[in-house]
Amino acid sequence: MADIDFSQEISELRSTLSSIEDVSDVEGIRAEIAELSEQAGAPNLWDDPDAAQKVTSKLSHRQSDLERITRLESRIDDLEVMIDLAAEENEPSLLDDAKTELESIKKSLSELEVVTLLSGEYDPRDAVITIRAGAGGVDAADFAEMLMRMYLRWAEQRGWSTKVMDTSYAEEAGLKSATFEVNAPFAFGTLSVEAGTHRLVRISPFDNQGRRQTSFAAVEVVPLIESDDSVEIPESELKVDVFRSSGPGGQSVNTTDSAVRMTHIPTGIVVSMQNEKSQIQNRAAALRVMQSRLLLLRKQEEDAKKKEMAGDVKASWGDQMRSYVLNPYQMVKDLRTNHEEGNPSSVFDGAIDGFIDAGIRWRAEGRGNEEN
Repeated sequence: MADIDFSQEISELRSTLSSIEDVSDVEGIRAEIAELSEQAGAPNLWDDPDAAQKVTSKLSHRQSDLERITRLESRIDDLEVMIDLAAEENEPSLLDDAKTELESIKKSLSELEVVTLLSGEYDPRDAVITIRAGAGGVDAADFAEMLMRMYLRWAEQRGWSTKVMDTSYAEEAGLKSATFEVNAPFAFGTLSVEAGTHRLVRISPFDNQGRRQTSFAAVEVVPLIESDDSVEIPESELKVDVFRSSGPGGQSVNTTDSAVRMTHIPTGIVVSMQNEKSQIQNRAAALRVMQSRLLLLRKQEEDAKKKEMAGDVKASWGDQMRSYVLNPYQMVKDLRTNHEEGNPSSVFDGAIDGFIDAGIRWRAEGRGNEEN
């Protein structure tokens, strides 16, 4: 342990935390918590359950944000006391504990630092994720279902709520497509780096000859529309079809035409919803997702126009952004950031923080280069 300069390490920890506090606007968070607490204490709060849920959820998340920062301050203070005590008592085991805690604090600071990089216009929003099976037949449909489980598990591990809005099952196995919400502050900014084409290479469990199969799935991430967003869609631009909801293998799970398929005629964007109980609810959910997609499309067109005016038009995303290889070796690798993990089973079980953090940093570097 003698080679570690704990004094220098603690100084760097405090400097990093101070920078994070400045960017995060800790005083602003405290003021927001006070305002939300006042709203949450109003006697008529639950007269509007949806509005009440938003207030209490936002209050909980902002309190959690503040706690993460203040807890790190306490941990750094405790680490300094631990080091002083180890030096006074000449206790090697305490120094071992100090080194372990030092690395843990560094990791926590790094994770918190990533959050400060979420500065896009829609980054604070909830996210709507759509996963579609691509080339690869039944393996691609199975892959789409694996990806959906991966993201739902990841959100569950973070304590983020999710809501499955639509699932279209493939005939043999897996999903043709699925759409679900992830509800948490900065869910869109965090998950937007997952958008793109994902590739799976494995021995196909559906091939009786045991051949290796490559399959693809597309992941789309859009910010959830909010009531104050100005995305008006004329009824004349929408085509709405109704049909019966179905489960795996085409099994009917609803005897009424409650499912809704909504098409935006000018752009060809299609949204399907079948997981709500009534046609009216499914139509409202479909319209909300349609507005979200058009909102993001408008933003992308604005960004493309700005880049064209600047004389610098280049693609940010390739056709394939991540490979999940299960055979002939085991590895998941992001082709943009070069971040990789050697345990695909863990990744498919929701351990994707490393990929997301690397993606956010990669995107932030790209934005910085474009501004310079």
